[in-house]
Amino acid sequence: MTLPGVLLLDAAGPEAGLLAAAAAARGHQVHAATTAAAYAGYGPELKGLLAGRIVTDFARPDRALDEITAYARRRGVGAVLTVNEYLTELAAHLCAELGMPGNDPGRARAARDKAAMAEAFAAAGVCAPYTVLVRDEAGLRSALADPWVGFPCVVKPLSGAGSAGVTVVSGSAGAAAAAAAAADAARATVGMYDVGGDPRVLVQAYAAGTEYSVESLTQDGATTHLAVTRKQVTGGPKRVETGHSLPVRLPPAVEAAVYREVEAAIRAAGIRHGASHTEVIVGGDGRCAVIEIGARLAAGQIGVLIQHALGIDVWAALLDVALARPAALAPTGCGYATVRFVTSPRAGRLTSLCGFPKTGPGVPFVRWRAAIGGTVHEPGANGHRLGLFVVTGPDADEVEERADALLRRVRIRVEAAPENTGQVRPASTSAIAP
Repeated sequence: MTLPGVLLLDAAGPEAGLLAAAAAARGHQVHAATTAAAYAGYGPELKGLLAGRIVTDFARPDRALDEITAYARRRGVGAVLTVNEYLTELAAHLCAELGMPGNDPGRARAARDKAAMAEAFAAAGVCAPYTVLVRDEAGLRSALADPWVGFPCVVKPLSGAGSAGVTVVSGSAGAAAAAAAAADAARATVGMYDVGGDPRVLVQAYAAGTEYSVESLTQDGATTHLAVTRKQVTGGPKRVETGHSLPVRLPPAVEAAVYREVEAAIRAAGIRHGASHTEVIVGGDGRCAVIEIGARLAAGQIGVLIQHALGIDVWAALLDVALARPAALAPTGCGYATVRFVTSPRAGRLTSLCGFPKTGPGVPFVRWRAAIGGTVHEPGANGHRLGLFVVTGPDADEVEERADALLRRVRIRVEAAPENTGQVRPASTSAIAP
């Protein structure tokens, strides 16, 4: 019997690669909808997994929908998935067009457009920070004067991912620069996923507390929460995630409140079949505020953490949901896993690296992505991370201590970028502190 094919919208990135490998291992032909530029960046292993591909233009979603639909019908595709933040809305429309399990195409924009998300949350009664859509300088001044916003507040792009263009603003003096950074982040997607790069920005009340994410999988409208993940985040204006740890055990009453809000957010975004990644803040009083939701599996190796800590094969589960088969979501392990991301202390040229961990017992996964001699940045977005390693074990405290110890051993040498005078400041050697 010929198994249905599996089509990935943009197979770039580690999560997509793992999903493609899982589908191929189970006997499915794997296809990719991609762009010419993106396909050129696929590695040989990923290209070897593909039975076919369609090159399209994601910045023209109506045309991409028609082209991919025709390709899927012609090639016997039975499931469409994506782990790409920008393509979840297109995935919902494709599934509807092809009669496959997917999310509500009429509400899918709420998981991409953050203004639509705020409106959907408000309509559904989801507890979320007060949010104002800003169109111009006058609108920015008005938003900052709104007593429901206050300081600090968060300025971020209407559509984005990976914390790009997101700034915590402590006063009106930095707001204009933050709004410009948010608009620039939106424009950076022009030619990839958006036609015009909507320059409007959001101003959002700041939610104080501890940051978590909830990783969930919904099938036929019924949601299973796989794990609560604790975030390590940089301080200051730019809040970049530097670590994830799971599973987190919240007090029962707090966990119930978190799950209640997350499930309301999932319904508000029209997520009916597939993964969701919901970012929340839990305040000191135990109340939960939903910051954002994504209709996709979490990035940042969270799927790998779930697999190692809990024994849940998230890749197989995603395939089963997309193919309308029962997904195995019950944990088969009771361990703990964490990931640490290495960042640069400043912008410049990376001249050396030492002490980076190797895979071994309790360290199942490492990846270094920065080239020696290449340019590195202070962490202003998740894309500025240089490398990562995963640590696992049965005891949470021991795993966290071992991860922090390994991170302290990493030393990078960065030569500062030239000043306007043409001079180069001396290079610095930095230990990476947890």
